[in-house]
Amino acid sequence: MLRLFIFVALILALLGSAWAHPARAQSIVSDLEQEIRQRAAQIETKLIAWRRDIHEHPELGEQETRTAGVIAEHLTKLGLEVKTGVARTGVIAILKGSKPGPVVALRADMDALPVKEPEGLPFASKVKGKYLGREVDVMHACGHDAHTAILMATAEVLTAMKDKLAGTVKFMFQPAEEGPSLYPAFTGKIWGARAMIKEGALQDPKPDVVFGLHVNSGLPSGRIGYRAGPAMASADELRIKVTGRQGHAGYPWRAVDPVTTAAQIVLGLQTVVSRRTDLMKSPTVVSVTTINGGSRFNIVPDTVDMTGTICTYDAGVRAAVHRDIRQIAENIALSANAKAEVEIIELYDPLVNNERVTARVLPVLERAANGDVVLMNVLARASLTASRLKLTPLVFLCRQCVSNGTGLRWSITKKWRLRRKASVFSTSRHASRSATSARISGLWSTAIAVKRSRSSRVGHSSSNRRAVVIGSALR
Repeated sequence: MLRLFIFVALILALLGSAWAHPARAQSIVSDLEQEIRQRAAQIETKLIAWRRDIHEHPELGEQETRTAGVIAEHLTKLGLEVKTGVARTGVIAILKGSKPGPVVALRADMDALPVKEPEGLPFASKVKGKYLGREVDVMHACGHDAHTAILMATAEVLTAMKDKLAGTVKFMFQPAEEGPSLYPAFTGKIWGARAMIKEGALQDPKPDVVFGLHVNSGLPSGRIGYRAGPAMASADELRIKVTGRQGHAGYPWRAVDPVTTAAQIVLGLQTVVSRRTDLMKSPTVVSVTTINGGSRFNIVPDTVDMTGTICTYDAGVRAAVHRDIRQIAENIALSANAKAEVEIIELYDPLVNNERVTARVLPVLERAANGDVVLMNVLARASLTASRLKLTPLVFLCRQCVSNGTGLRWSITKKWRLRRKASVFSTSRHASRSATSARISGLWSTAIAVKRSRSSRVGHSSSNRRAVVIGSALR
């Protein structure tokens, strides 16, 4: 249960030795490891109970009132400074250490998905909620219940260790990571992380670095995966409306058929990746996933609506793909005397990790995993976790809480300078047997305590900020 803490202690020891005195860093990590093991074991039962309670009572984006209440009550009992109602239902708490030092923010998301959970678990969700005005089943199908419980446990562990902390810890519980549930995401409103930032989540005090977590089931248990450079793709929503002219299907020459035009556009878009994109620069995906039009078998409709997704890893390639999609769709429609209106909504930006720091950390990964380390493929997934976060360097950790052969993968990323955009997305298949979540809370404790131990020397200059991605799977 505590093996993750060994991984993190070793990794942070290496990072500390790069900028601080090696002997001192090793001593600090050794002391922290012993205390974290003890405290994590003590809090395990409570963490599992929180996670199962939240799993049984899931809430959709910007409706996480019960979840926020549980969080706020716990943080208040710990004696922290607590602020509620951030971006509707978000919660922020501040822990001040006993010594001066940097401000480190830890972030977890709280919302669930409009998904029906299979029966079988004693804490399975039976909740129904409102999603865009319609009644739906609700489930924590992406592991945010684990994220929330882990950060609650982390807050308790770190509060108990605050006499060893130099600096401040900011706990941020974010609503609506999956998007809003009260209104469509493309209405121009902001939600989730962006709404929290607009309301001052990254001010007073301003974090020097932000850490985040997400469960994932990508590796066998016990294995560590890592990746330098582009690691997770951007994600853009594609919408195409093809307008023709309605008519009788028996006289198609009197109509302008948007159905055949839409079909030709779908085929034409296949050349965006296969013939127009430099795949040596960036893997790219363009997928049309829905086509809707028509009301009767013998009527040519007026319009056809299509939606899809676009994934890239490079800003230049991303812009070129958008341009090519518009050109192909609009000109194919024009050739059929129809009209194509293309809308591309940029949701999440790509995550790029620094190769130099990944190389520094790799020896520690190999030592911690007894050589069971693998270079991971890039992921064609993204998230609004820190999309367009330009003011604060980011560290994002992805890890798995699912047992029975599925692994725990986690990545560490720090924003390069202050201009690098970063966003991450990973999913959990179910995370229903996440008793192993207990060991995760100590990750924060180790990271923060070691961060404080070298606060005066490490990572405070924007010119020294780096990024690294690491993945791990633990028994």
